[in-house]
Amino acid sequence: MLLEHRGRRPVVPESAYVAPSAVLCGAVVLGEGSRVLHGAVLTAEDGEVHLGENSVVMENALVRGRADHPALIGAAVLVGPHAHVNGATVEAEVFIATGAALFPGSRAGTGAELRINSVLQVNSRLEPGTVLPIGWIAVGDPAQLFSPDRHEELWEIQQTLDFPTTVYGVPRGTPMRDIMSRQSKYYGAHQQDTQLPGPS
Repeated sequence: MLLEHRGRRPVVPESAYVAPSAVLCGAVVLGEGSRVLHGAVLTAEDGEVHLGENSVVMENALVRGRADHPALIGAAVLVGPHAHVNGATVEAEVFIATGAALFPGSRAGTGAELRINSVLQVNSRLEPGTVLPIGWIAVGDPAQLFSPDRHEELWEIQQTLDFPTTVYGVPRGTPMRDIMSRQSKYYGAHQQDTQLPGPS
């Protein structure tokens, strides 16, 4: 499904494929030979989404562009099923496995591998060719790699990256009710979306 959002429409070249159950919303630009499989969602909230040449977004993955953090995916990238690429830059030839998550302001360098359920935190940079193991977290610039059981060490670095300001535009400690009131208003812009004819 193709949707116009905030006055912007997806751009899909003839050589690309978008599954009938996938959603492209707003300023989404697909590269030549790219593929978006069933259930995947590429949504440009108020920042663009670019998917490079011969890149594939697999089933039920989410790619979200944000105002200060567009989602920029290079050539020959695999975004695995149920992966989450939110306002991140992904350089060429990166492998993003099932369930991996990349947060706003993060960057995965050329040829990096983010394995199953791994996390690249906000404003963190994974060096080219780095392998982020299954379930591990990369945090910092350049990123340090942490196993999930090292939460205290991880938090010392992670808290300085300012997740609430980066993602929600509010300081840490803002009540959830206030954050969600803002989020409800922000995503309310989808009430004005217009469905477009699908690619032929």
